[in-house]
Amino acid sequence: MTPWVLLVAAIATEVAGTLALRGSDGFTKLLPSVITVAGYVASFVLLAIVLKSLPVGIVYAIWSAVGIALVAVLGKLIFGDPVPPLAMAGMVLIVGGVVLVGASGAKAH
Repeated sequence: MTPWVLLVAAIATEVAGTLALRGSDGFTKLLPSVITVAGYVASFVLLAIVLKSLPVGIVYAIWSAVGIALVAVLGKLIFGDPVPPLAMAGMVLIVGGVVLVGASGAKAH
């Protein structure tokens, strides 16, 4: 698999783990707690593989920014969490910054 596909998988597992963390009620519910731990472990394993071929700054910027945006949107949809307009603007700026970082022409190693 390409590193970019693995990065998407790392983002998906991190987002799943974070949403399950929200649903775990402070690790008092077993299934969401297990999903949280499995999601974070899978995400970090996938990130470690991706970092063998892509620059850490680019990978981390994409992983964190996309994760932030997805967790905010899905947290709103699933849990009804608030996402104030100022927070939305901040997330747009973060994602925009990542687009600029990605467009910088950094090469795989």
